[in-house]
Amino acid sequence: MSFFKSLGMTRRSFVFTAPALSAVPTVVYAQPDQWQTVVGPDLRFRLEMPAPVNKTAAAEKETGHAGGRVAWASKRADEMFDFDYVDYEPGWFSSKDSKEMARELGRGEAEKAFPRATFKYVLDEPVILQGWDGYALDIADQQGALVMMRTYIVKDRLYRLLVTAKNDEETKAAAARFLNSLRFAETKS
Repeated sequence: MSFFKSLGMTRRSFVFTAPALSAVPTVVYAQPDQWQTVVGPDLRFRLEMPAPVNKTAAAEKETGHAGGRVAWASKRADEMFDFDYVDYEPGWFSSKDSKEMARELGRGEAEKAFPRATFKYVLDEPVILQGWDGYALDIADQQGALVMMRTYIVKDRLYRLLVTAKNDEETKAAAARFLNSLRFAETKS
């Protein structure tokens, strides 16, 4: 007696049952080197971060903010991966030069925290992602370890990414994967 007949299944019933079983959701446990996709609650963005990812939301609002900051954080090999966004009041950015705002918000306190006399500014320039203005700031210490930051303005929302990487190819590749994974639902033409 075959295995299927012992289960009371004919070949035809197995063929129709197997696809249905594959539609049942399964629980996946992340391994330390696995990545997960983070999708915004409003579906306006997605990106990849090392698993597990912790989400937080701040209730306090700063000047011009329409809501609190929403953030995701994870670690991989003691390196930090941080992503956050905050919505600003309608017209907050549209009434200003978004390239200049991206630069100002992208550099912000970094110049004070990382003085040029001690740290090397590896990348310090405007960037564009899907037509939206942004700013890239990568800073290295004397051993070559990096702090890499990206800031993007999409309509009245500010997105920020921050990642650290040691001076080795594995952590630099993970940092690049994180930074390059961000995608917006809308493209600016």
